[in-house]
Amino acid sequence: MARYAFPVWLSHPRLQAGLSRRTQQTVNRPTSFTEQELSLSATFAEQIGLSIANIRLREALRNQSIRDSVTGLFNRRYLEETLEREVHRSVRTGQSLGIVMLDLDHFKTFNDTFGHDAGDTLLQSVGVFLSKSIRADDIACRYGGEEFVLILPNASLKDTELRAEKLRASVKALNIMHQGKPLGVVTISAGVAAIPQHGSAPTQLMARADGALYRAKKAGRDRVIVADTNSVQAVADMSTVGVTEK
Repeated sequence: MARYAFPVWLSHPRLQAGLSRRTQQTVNRPTSFTEQELSLSATFAEQIGLSIANIRLREALRNQSIRDSVTGLFNRRYLEETLEREVHRSVRTGQSLGIVMLDLDHFKTFNDTFGHDAGDTLLQSVGVFLSKSIRADDIACRYGGEEFVLILPNASLKDTELRAEKLRASVKALNIMHQGKPLGVVTISAGVAAIPQHGSAPTQLMARADGALYRAKKAGRDRVIVADTNSVQAVADMSTVGVTEK
């Protein structure tokens, strides 16, 4: 590569001082715009502002359509869309996928005792707790009423069970207040299922997790039960979908 010598005369102090003054004068020289240019700039800025406002509005509307208004978690519609996608990804890549279906124990009695406002406070508190207790890749959803579903990508069946058990113990330790008064001890029951042990379709996973949750309720609540892997229990789990005892 050719080398170029730096001209010695450019290093003269007086010349450098003169160049510096000229550069500064050029920088400080006011720039004038025509009325047409100013009008065009104002129109452009207005259009940019409107575009940003429209983007924010669309994001807000999208967020409202996929979020539960009480808990702030994703809603059932988003759950169904996301579970379909995550199941397909799990099957395609051969990676595991965990599902936890959990339910607040005795929620109807709780509402009857403390009132529906306190019930909403409880739901909100559990929603916040779940949001803070999951990984960045996990998805927490309110399935309906007092039921919640967690989608845990890349979580094995054992890992999913352990995490569900940790959530159960942590919820029990929550100190939830409403209007300055404690709401008492809150417990949850949970059913666990996973790919590949419990099928490879969203409906299969949900049915198996729901069946396990039903058995947790029947066994006394405040516990985690993993869905059975035998075919007889699978049929029994399918028959309990939607009939989880509160």
